Formats: sequence, structure tokens, C-alpha cells
Amino acid sequence: MTNVEARRNDRIRIISTSRSRLRHSGFDIPSSFVIRTSSFRAEGAVTIIELLVVIIIILILAGLVLSISSYVQNKGARARAETEIAAMSAALESYKADNGIYPRDNPGNQYTDNLNAKADFDPTQSKYKNASLYLFFQLSGLDANQQAVANMKSYFAFKPQMLGHPAGNTTTVAYIRDPFGNSYGYSTAQAANPGGSAGYNPTFDLWSTAGGLASADTVKWIKNW
Repeated sequence: MTNVEARRNDRIRIISTSRSRLRHSGFDIPSSFVIRTSSFRAEGAVTIIELLVVIIIILILAGLVLSISSYVQNKGARARAETEIAAMSAALESYKADNGIYPRDNPGNQYTDNLNAKADFDPTQSKYKNASLYLFFQLSGLDANQQAVANMKSYFAFKPQMLGHPAGNTTTVAYIRDPFGNSYGYSTAQAANPGGSAGYNPTFDLWSTAGGLASADTVKWIKNW
């Protein structure tokens, strides 16, 4: 054996002996590869948890924003309906001052007499639209094509957003539309039968169902009684 080989073997024995002593003393030095692997796994787990927390927070905030937006829109629609009902009611008083009566459909159609706020709850019904269209004619002095009618006076200028149209038609008026997209209700049922069970006011009933379609929704109606 050469001197070089002898020295190399001595170094190997010294290193092996040192490691053996460290292990017997209760110390064990893990490899750098194991440390890096453990560290990588721990960091990955934390990142996933943080990502899930962020996603949950975003979903909660989105839900709150949608809820608040819906509330604000509904509140704004109700305020607008109250204003429009008050304005149309004032126009009806002016109409009565000139004509001695409130607008009431002729005996042949009886649209305004037949609509009963105590029994008719769905504003998509034709009786709602027919009655409010008659009210449009009497207050605006216009026909369904929004052309002036001879010898008729205008008591109210309807804004475009208050006019409902047939599907695919943006000119012909089909009904007076409330802020919720449905027809306003206008009835003279009580005036037609004073003391009877139909209607509320002896003059006229004017209301918005505020998006409601059933009897259970009457608690949220916006009305003049």
C-alpha cells in the first residue's frame, strides 16, 4: 500500500468514527436535502390556506355589496313611485276641477271600475294595463301613439320611463309603468259602487304593487289610501 492510499484510508476512518460518536451522543445531522424538502412543504401549505382565506373574504364582501346594492335600488324605486303617485294624484285633482269628476272609463269598457285593489294583485294582468292606459289618455291628452287628441287637455307630462310599451315597440303606449317595471293600478271601483266591498277610496285608488304579484305582497304596496 502506498503512502497516499494509507493517508486516504486514515481520513475515511476518522470521518466514520466522528459520525458514529455523534450518533451515539444523541445528535444526528439531517441532510440538507431533507431540510429543503420539509421547508418547501410547509411553505406550500401556508400559501394554500392564505389563498382560501382571501377567497372566502372576497366572497363575503361580494355578497355584502350585492345585498347593499339591491337594498339601495329598491329604496330608490319606492321613493320614485311615491313621487309619481303624488304627482299623478295632483293632476287628477286638476282634472276633477275642470270636469267635475275623476277619470272613469265609459260603461262599455268599465276598465277603471272593474279593477279592484282588494281582489286584483297581479299587475301583469290586462285589467291593470287597460285601466292605467285609460288614465294615460285622460291625463296626457294624447293617444296611444303619443299624438295630441283634439279637444283634450294635458294635465300631466309623462316621462319616457313611466310609459310601458308592447314587446318590440318603443312608441305605442300600453300602460303607465311603475319603477318596478309593472303597470300602475288605477281604479274607480268604490266610486262606481259607493259603500260596496270593492276598492278603498270613494274617489279613486292609485297604487304600485312594488314588484309584488300576489295577495301576500300587499303589505309592501305604495298607495294613496
